[in-house]
Amino acid sequence: MSADVIVVGGGTAGCVLAARLSEDAGCSVLLVESGPDYPTLDELPADVADASAPTVEHDWGYHAEADLLDRRIPLPRARLIGGCSATNGCFALRGAPADYDHWQALGNQGWSFDEVLPFFRRLESDLDFADQWHGIDGPVPIRRHPVDELNPIQRAFIDAAVQAGHAYVEDHNRPGAIGVGPTPRNVRDGLRMSTAVTYLAAARHRPNLAIRSGTTIARIEIAHGRVVGVRSTTGELLEAHRVVLAAGTYGSPVILARSGVGSAVRLSRLDIDVVVDLPAVGEHLIDHPIVAVDLPTRPAAGPRFQAIATLSPTAGGTPDLHLFAAGPFPVGREVGESGAVFGIVAGLMAPRSEGSVRLRSADPGDPPRIDVAHLRHPDDLARMVDATVEARRIARSEPLATLVTGTEIAPGPAVADDDRAAIAESVRSRVASYRHPVGTCRMGTDPDRDAVVDARGRVYGVDGLRVADASVMPTIPAANTNLPTIMVAERVAAWLRTSDPV
Repeated sequence: MSADVIVVGGGTAGCVLAARLSEDAGCSVLLVESGPDYPTLDELPADVADASAPTVEHDWGYHAEADLLDRRIPLPRARLIGGCSATNGCFALRGAPADYDHWQALGNQGWSFDEVLPFFRRLESDLDFADQWHGIDGPVPIRRHPVDELNPIQRAFIDAAVQAGHAYVEDHNRPGAIGVGPTPRNVRDGLRMSTAVTYLAAARHRPNLAIRSGTTIARIEIAHGRVVGVRSTTGELLEAHRVVLAAGTYGSPVILARSGVGSAVRLSRLDIDVVVDLPAVGEHLIDHPIVAVDLPTRPAAGPRFQAIATLSPTAGGTPDLHLFAAGPFPVGREVGESGAVFGIVAGLMAPRSEGSVRLRSADPGDPPRIDVAHLRHPDDLARMVDATVEARRIARSEPLATLVTGTEIAPGPAVADDDRAAIAESVRSRVASYRHPVGTCRMGTDPDRDAVVDARGRVYGVDGLRVADASVMPTIPAANTNLPTIMVAERVAAWLRTSDPV
């Protein structure tokens, strides 16, 4: 089987790439995905369709390497057409303009906020705002729950945060937004609007687009410095003039490494022939860590992720923390005294810690070694302590305090607000992933040190090979990474459709 372009990975970015590239009727596109495909809405499993909460029923089953407390935290990554956009919490946030201006400042031309804004606008159909910041005719519908749709916890969280001194924010995707308000979400009538049911659904009829689900790629085939196709784990060769890796922050670097593109030292240890020595493959992993203040409450129906607060350490600065209300979730009486629990979840949005993704062996069946490095940098832990103290302050503000029906579950009453060491210990013992890994095939100008691809996603040293997913982000946006990942795919697809050299 052959195509002009093979897109490896049918996740958030892959569906966008396949849809945009196949708009050119003269370009044959093959989208390859390891997981299953559900071509119609009627075939979607209930948990994939339901946007009220994330799901992990279609997952790779990854865990982080053991931390200092011997914890191996789960790192959910979706394994189906649509990827994590088909299983996530549907937070449709962009981040701050400074995030993208920083990418440009690092030498990545074409990635300033002014230059990526048209692609953010192109991807969305914002149902609440129509101005210079928002798109109105893109594939992904975005809306915010009005007050009459908020469950009691979510509404009280907004009011309590305002009572605690946070500004009310009507639109978190407007530049400069710092404060609390409804969360922009890519949901329509309770349905999770993934890139599979938006971008790809509109492209499935095209005769120049083929979709291969249930096909795992072992490596990229490279001859004389140029890509010639991809090899599946069954040994099948799929030929192409161009290959775009969109297997995600954990998947793209390990496919590159199995193909001989990576650190020569590490590849040699695994008896993998070195094609291109790129030391940064799999390095510079950045993920947003989260931890919650958990509280007992009464059960309530409705979506469980409707409100969010963004915080900055300086007045007028860029956000570095998220606080959002999660819940309520039903639990047994032994956990929640009134039958339910909610959390005020703190997410560190500007972490300084960096980890890595590396091959465990040359066998595609072996999961990679993933070091998420949560809170390894002391500044990260300090900000998470600050966030926990602030989450507690909001929880004790009215009207939210009235909905707390018993004793704080975590960190718990034994941990005082002014005991930063005890809070830090609690945070370290409970930290989890916000599920936003980036950076393992980062874009940059120095392939000998810290870059895998150039500013247009082209892999250094291999003609015809690009990466176009969250792994190319050189730093992590101060936002959930679903919309930024779609934007990256849109940006690279636009370059691929021009006369941009391969």
